[in-house]
Amino acid sequence: MSYMHLAEYDRYVISYLILAGYSLREIGRRIDKHNTTISSENTR
Repeated sequence: MSYMHLAEYDRYVISYLILAGYSLREIGRRIDKHNTTISSENTR
C-alpha cells in the first residue's frame, strides 16, 4: 500500500468541517479519505 500526503486543500477542508461540527467519518466520506487519516490530521 502506498502512502500519499494530504493536499493543502484537503487540510483546509478537514479543518473547516471539524470546526463546523462534522464527525470524522462524515468528513472522510466527503473527501474520500479514511476516517483514521482525518483523525491523524486532527491531532496535528
